[in-house]
Amino acid sequence: MNIRTITTANQIHVECETVLVLGYFDGLHLGHQELFKKARQIADKKGLKVALLTFPESPKLAFVRYQPELLLHLQSPEDRFQTLKELGVDELFLIDFTSDFASKTAKEFIQHYVRALKAKVLIAGFDYSFGCDKKTASNLSAYFGGQVEVIEPVLDQGEKISSTRIRKAVVEGRVKEAARLLGRPLASRGIVVHGDARGRTIGYPTANLAPIDRTYLPSDGVYVVDVDFKGQTYRGMASVGKNVTFDGKELRFEVNLFDFTGDIYGHTLTIHWLDKIRDMVKFDGVASLVAQLEEDEAVARQWSKT
Repeated sequence: MNIRTITTANQIHVECETVLVLGYFDGLHLGHQELFKKARQIADKKGLKVALLTFPESPKLAFVRYQPELLLHLQSPEDRFQTLKELGVDELFLIDFTSDFASKTAKEFIQHYVRALKAKVLIAGFDYSFGCDKKTASNLSAYFGGQVEVIEPVLDQGEKISSTRIRKAVVEGRVKEAARLLGRPLASRGIVVHGDARGRTIGYPTANLAPIDRTYLPSDGVYVVDVDFKGQTYRGMASVGKNVTFDGKELRFEVNLFDFTGDIYGHTLTIHWLDKIRDMVKFDGVASLVAQLEEDEAVARQWSKT
């Protein structure tokens, strides 16, 4: 997959005609994946390339009062690009959603960008909108002379799958639901840094992680996780929140890897969030904490997604 960052339509250069997918696609969930499946099918049938014009950050940044959450994602850029490659995208164009870009009318967007991308087919979701005149997916055929495919929502338990729904599930700790909607577990990366080293003294050494991506973390609690490290995957349990038993004041992100020993400071771990075990609670002493950790470990070791 070719990845190019552009600032204007003049910087777009494609050799082959394309099936162009339109949208932002935070998380590339099961609903999004239907667009790319359709694009790949059409491209293979017609001998075209699959192209995507999208944004590295949320378009909302150009329209609403700033909030830190607007810079968070459901996937790191690296994971997003890898998923797009797996979904069959040949040409990826990234453009910042600036005031200049937002000021383009629907007609100008089609004339400047869609034509430059040599699109013969457009693929968009049912809720796609474009142009400062706020045209919708149903208006695409009025501006574009080629084939238009509008993909209907994908439902889960009678409710549409959306990035908003997944974000809400994550921040509420419902990571198993988020994984079902994404089609894979939510992932977080962190560098192993020094902490209090208290876990070693109670038989549960943890790796303290400093998050390195602007991705969502689940709400406070203890979770079943799989951990990728040096090409191997370990089952473990992770905690997010303040260590209230020891009067902790800072937010901590820690993971205990099962069946692993060794110092791994400075290494990057990838955490795959599988399910929530419990909320963070304050224990009346080390003995009761250890007893609970033993129960948590048993749950995590026995957990399966079936």
